[in-house]
Parts: sequence; C-alpha cells; structure tokens
Amino acid sequence: MTKDPIHIYFVPGMSANETIFEGIKLPANYVVHVISWKIPKKNETLPQYAKRMAKEVTEPNAVLLGVSFGGIVVQEMSRFLTLRKLLVVSSVKTKHELPKCFKMLQKSKLYKILPTSLLDFDWQKLFMTKGSKKIATIYRKYLTITDKHYMDWSIEQVLCWDQEVPIKGSIHIHGEKDIVFPIKNVKDCITIPEGSHVMIMSRVRWFNENLPKLIEA
Repeated sequence: MTKDPIHIYFVPGMSANETIFEGIKLPANYVVHVISWKIPKKNETLPQYAKRMAKEVTEPNAVLLGVSFGGIVVQEMSRFLTLRKLLVVSSVKTKHELPKCFKMLQKSKLYKILPTSLLDFDWQKLFMTKGSKKIATIYRKYLTITDKHYMDWSIEQVLCWDQEVPIKGSIHIHGEKDIVFPIKNVKDCITIPEGSHVMIMSRVRWFNENLPKLIEA
C-alpha cells in the first residue's frame, strides 16, 4: 500500500545554503523542500520576516525543521502555519536557553558596533568534536549567504529573541557537544551523544534513521 506523501520543509543555519541537507535521505513518501534565506527588508521585524518565509510552505499539514538560527525562525514561522510537526535542531526554544555571553552582548548593545567580520570563526575549534574535524574544513563552502545587512540583522534577531516559553509540541534535537548553544542551558530535548553544532551534517546517519520515527510518532 502506497503511503501518503509527507512534505518536510528545511531551513538551514545562519548564512548556510540548502546543501547542508544534502546528506538527508528519507523514505520514498517524503517530499523534501528547502527554504532559502531572504534578505531582510529595512526595519523588518523577526515576526514579519517569518511570515514571509512561511509563505514558502505551500503544502498543508507539513513538517518544518530548522537548524541553529533556522530553528528560531521556524518557531516564528509556525505561528502562521498548521503543521504536522515542528523540529528544532542545534538551536534554542526560548531566550532562557541562550548562553550568558549572548545575553551580555544583547544588554550591552555591543553587537551594534562589532564588525560582522568577527564571525569568521575557526570552525574546527568552535563547532567540531574530536574525530570529526574533516567536516569543519568542508563546512565553509556551505556558508554562502554573506550579505552584510542579512548578517547584521540575523545576529541581532538571535541576541534579542524574546520567546519566554517553548512552542507546545515542538521537538528539540540537540548535540551534547554543541559549543554555540551549550547543552547545559537547554531543557527538554533529545540529546545526541558527541553531537556538535553542525551535527545535521556530521551525524546525518542518526537523522536519516530517526527523523521518520519522530515525525510519524
């Protein structure tokens, strides 16, 4: 018997393009869509931006999955949609899960004067765990959305996100070794042992095996 199609929409992490999901292989009845980043309009709020992004979800009862900053954006998008499942990966569910250094930057407003170029991280040290540094070198090629206005706007949206409580029914998948959003600040999530911030790539086998189980549960 042929299963009904399940439409799943992915939103990548900040600056990343759709190819970060190229390793995801789901059953034949899944239809995969990737929503690419849009350049924010002048003075556009996060809810306004999310509403524009939500228009890309054209199938009813779809699944929405976002990674890192994309995880924040899909939560905002969900307010304009009726979803089958909402999945948040390597991200946060509320402002209370943000690390202290993010909160300090927000309060001090330093992010308004720091150059975007400071985000040129050493990916091997920041995101990767021992034994998976090869992915760090590869990862740079996926960061192609480098418009300064987009970057500055996105950083501000993360630092100033004010969600107080998690969205009911959302599923949070988080890596034990996530350095960007440390697991110690995160509550009520599915924890991936040794998972890093970019585990959507480095632990793709786990996602291929477990996403259908989580979606169809």
